[in-house]
Order: sequence, then C-alpha cells, then structure tokens
Amino acid sequence: MALPRNRRPLRGAQDEPGPSTAGEPEAAADGARRSPETAGDQAPKSGSVRVQERDPAPAPARSRRGLPWYLSIPITLAAILAVFLAAARFDLLPGLPNPFAERQVDRSQPVLLKSIQDMSRYTGATGNFQVIIDLDNDAKFLPSQLLGNRTLYVAAGTVGAYTDLGKLGADAVTVSADRTSVQLRLPHAQLAETALDVKRSYVYSQQRGLFDRIGDFFSGNPGNLQQLEVLATEKIQTAAKDTVLTATAETNTRTMFVGLLRSLGFTTVDVTVV
Repeated sequence: MALPRNRRPLRGAQDEPGPSTAGEPEAAADGARRSPETAGDQAPKSGSVRVQERDPAPAPARSRRGLPWYLSIPITLAAILAVFLAAARFDLLPGLPNPFAERQVDRSQPVLLKSIQDMSRYTGATGNFQVIIDLDNDAKFLPSQLLGNRTLYVAAGTVGAYTDLGKLGADAVTVSADRTSVQLRLPHAQLAETALDVKRSYVYSQQRGLFDRIGDFFSGNPGNLQQLEVLATEKIQTAAKDTVLTATAETNTRTMFVGLLRSLGFTTVDVTVV
C-alpha cells in the first residue's frame, strides 16, 4: 500500500532527545558557579563538561608612603646631632670637643682700699679651732618633713692672742743710769677676733622640710649659711677664752723682748706684765 505524499513520517524514539541530555551543559555550568563543596556534591555524571571559575588575582598591595621631605630631613639631622652630642658627652671621640664643658669666668670688680689702720700689736700665739654646729630649726605644731631644717656644719677658724704695744706709756720703760739694766712693763695679752677659714669649713649634712626647700629656692642664701658662720664664730671665740692662749702669748712676748733688749747691750733685763 502506498503512503500519501503529504504525510510526513513519524520520528522514531531514537530521534527524540532524552530528558537527561538536554540540560547537562546548563547544569554543569550552574554547578561550577557554586562553592567547591556544593559543586562536588552535585557534580554531573561522566560525559558532562565541568566549568571551573578561577579566583580573581589579589590586588597588589598599596605601597606605604614615607614621611615628607620637610619632616624627614629635620628628624635625620636631629638624630645625627644627638649622636655627636652623646659621643662628646661620654668622651667616645677624644678629638671632639665637649659642648657640655663648663668654664669659669671671673667678672669681679677691682678691689677697693677703703682705709688703712695702723697696728701696734704683737701676736704672741695663735690657736686653731674646729667646731661642729648642729642647728635644728623645727616648728611647734608641724612635722619636720613639712617645716623645719637641721644642718651639720663643720667650722674651722683661728684666734690670735696679741699684746697692744700702742698702750705703752712713757713710764713703761725704765733704763738705769749706766745703761746696763732696763725694766719693761707690758700690758696683758688680748684675744683677737675669730677668723673663720672658709676653705676648711663646709656643710656636712642638711635636712630640710618641704616648705624650707621652696623658701631656699627663692632665697639668696640657701640653707642660711650666714647664720651658721656667725654662730660658729661666736662659739670659737667663747672657747678661746677658756684656753691658755693669752698666757702663752704673754710668755712668748716677754721672751721676745728679753732677747731684743739684750741684743741692744743691756745685761739686766726685767720684763713684767702689769
């Protein structure tokens, strides 16, 4: 039997696309876009094409900008200067001068002679004294940590004993008619004022309260050194009166005049202290 011309032959089952093969490329591409874990779980079967996307390349790190030149140059110069100053301070470079070295400049005024005093003293003996001043100034109702000071001052000074020859009267010297004997009457020896030796006097220790430290900062005489010197002078002068300094001076003065008068030709010399 012949087929009609206008009728097309039916497609066989082998010509129709299978339901599984039609969507395989789209499923593979969709699985590639997912995360690696998900893509691994839903991987297509053999024969499908897997599309993998590469991770984007990391952006290059931005280079750090340094300090501007108007800041880096002064900092570099300051560092170099600090190194040289440290080397000069600790004598690391012997040829480099020390900028921290101190120098003393004496700008004192010329010494002015105000007066001349005629002296007719003969110093027969001199005593050397030393005293330790322990001066404690404290407040009555405040602790010493706030107000009060204690100073140990070692003072050294000398006291001379002299005979004032200017007090000799006309009857102080008696000479015999044959000029072989002489009699001399001298006044008693006296003590001179204490001369404090500043080279051998010094402050040994000093404890000051808070308010005293603030006051000494604005004071022209820190630690009240003048008061210590005056007190030391008075104590030395008082101590010299209890010594044999004046008796020693009288003995030495009498011995000196005896030798002087005998050198002038007197055979009998009588020197007394009245």
